[in-house]
Amino acid sequence: MTGKERHTATRAASFSLRGPLCICKAGARRSRRPTCWQSYLISLAVVGAALAITGGCAVINEYRANWHVDRGKALLAAQDLEAALAEFDAAARLTPQMAVVHSRMGVIYRRMGEYERAIDSFVQAIHCDPFSFDDTFNLAQLYHFMDRITEAIQAYLHAVRLDPEDFDTQINLGVCYQQTGDFDQAVERFRKAINIDPNRPHAYVNVGVALDAQKRYYEAIHAYKEALERDSHQPLVLVNLAHTYLNQDRLKMGRHALEQAIRMDPQLAAAHEALGYCLFRMRDFEGAELSYKQALAYDWRLPRSLAALGSVNMLRFLKDDSLVDRRDRALEYWHRSLELDPDQPRIRKLIAQYKPKPSDPEQALLDHRSTP
Repeated sequence: MTGKERHTATRAASFSLRGPLCICKAGARRSRRPTCWQSYLISLAVVGAALAITGGCAVINEYRANWHVDRGKALLAAQDLEAALAEFDAAARLTPQMAVVHSRMGVIYRRMGEYERAIDSFVQAIHCDPFSFDDTFNLAQLYHFMDRITEAIQAYLHAVRLDPEDFDTQINLGVCYQQTGDFDQAVERFRKAINIDPNRPHAYVNVGVALDAQKRYYEAIHAYKEALERDSHQPLVLVNLAHTYLNQDRLKMGRHALEQAIRMDPQLAAAHEALGYCLFRMRDFEGAELSYKQALAYDWRLPRSLAALGSVNMLRFLKDDSLVDRRDRALEYWHRSLELDPDQPRIRKLIAQYKPKPSDPEQALLDHRSTP
């Protein structure tokens, strides 16, 4: 075979790799049909092109969504809530699976006071990202704020699983348990918060309140003192401490704590009211009357102070029945107390007992008929 023939044969062999020729009846070449291998390559090319198109759409949607998110964040920082909400909503339509969009919408709805919609947004955010601690904590807070305590507890428990070392979650979970009356669980959570950060006084206060409710007074006193050691200027903690002393009949200790609280905050009505109760139990009726009046001077909406003033004045009248004005004053205080808190059967009974009988028989009959 000559060189030219070898060259021609090589070209023919090389050409034949591209696929067989279709032979006509007369043996002439007509067209080339693709092989199975070529068909497979063409199919891959078509699928790849389709994926490129759809993938490109997803990328474009994500890009556009991020643009809306950035605008929404800027508007939210500028306090333009309505405009920010519109941007986040547009982003959510483009990429419903983006957790941050639903999270930001939840924040806006919460600020706008639309709490149910805020809850729905945070639930959606958690559905997109179940490991988001912030969204879980925000959802728990909303449930707690709306007194949906069972749901709040479940959400806080999930937040604890995500971050067991978060102080606020442990405290809030303890408060929820306290609201349900589960004081043992409440104390446990408060103490876990203390282990996380032993320098936060209000954790000790919460422990004291929960222990007080269980009548574990000595432990409660210790907790209140722990809180005061970390921050001595807490007049309300001193009021709590005083109430615990009074529950133990340690009246002098209670009085000392209340006087200290009043020195810290002379306008603290709760301290004056508690001091009035302490002095009343110590049989210092004049001091009790003065303290109750001081409490009402700083907050007139105190039905217990009004009821106590009625009792002080009635005791004065019973000791000296010539002090009719004291009796009338007592009845007036009791009526004012009932206006603020109608659910006081003991006060209603005292009014019926000490109300002066009318001298006119006809009026007495009318009073009898009007009695329920």
